[in-house]
Amino acid sequence: MNIVEIRDLVKNYALGSTLVQAVRGVDLAIAEGEFLSIVGPSGSGKTTLLNVIGCIDQATSGSVLVAGQDVTTLHDRDRTNLRLHRIGFIFQSFNLIPVLDVIENIEFPLLLMKNVSRKDARSRAMELADAVGLSEHLKHRPGELSGGQRQRVAIARALVTKPDLVLADEPTANLDSVTGEQILQLMAGLNRDRGTTFVFSTHDPQVLTYARRVVRMHDGRLVSEA
Repeated sequence: MNIVEIRDLVKNYALGSTLVQAVRGVDLAIAEGEFLSIVGPSGSGKTTLLNVIGCIDQATSGSVLVAGQDVTTLHDRDRTNLRLHRIGFIFQSFNLIPVLDVIENIEFPLLLMKNVSRKDARSRAMELADAVGLSEHLKHRPGELSGGQRQRVAIARALVTKPDLVLADEPTANLDSVTGEQILQLMAGLNRDRGTTFVFSTHDPQVLTYARRVVRMHDGRLVSEA
């Protein structure tokens, strides 16, 4: 079963008086449980594609089904709910809240959910902190952590809502090669053990050794698949 189905997706941006065609007629299906990498040079459209799938950007035209819902037709509230309950994000800049400690950053998405108690939120956050190897750093704030540790917090935060889909935009870009490989091993293990679908955008060749499927983009189009 497919968790994502994209048909003839187009995304344009206005940059002053210039029209930038970031994504041009993309068709793509992503099955549940995949560990997929979208690769291409800067400006190829891979981050824009992730942002449309993740309801951060809206498509200019075409359809994008996530967990059976066409995100291009949803109202803002429904898009927000889909993003909160079904999609996790891992950003290259980590996007942690600097005044919160590790456990508070991890549990934060759960506190936005009306059906999760504070007790359950803390319990799930503790479980994820342990899963990503941060049990000894729960009271540290992001500024007290290494880049690899901050990325582990970001991964735990992305998974704490038990999403169907995790989108990772250049997850190893700000990490050294050893730490980057540790992060990839961690995500591959979570994908294998939990069955969560992972989709990466990257130009890091190291990521390709872990991806089970690779889609290449150039000038806003899918040009090959392996």
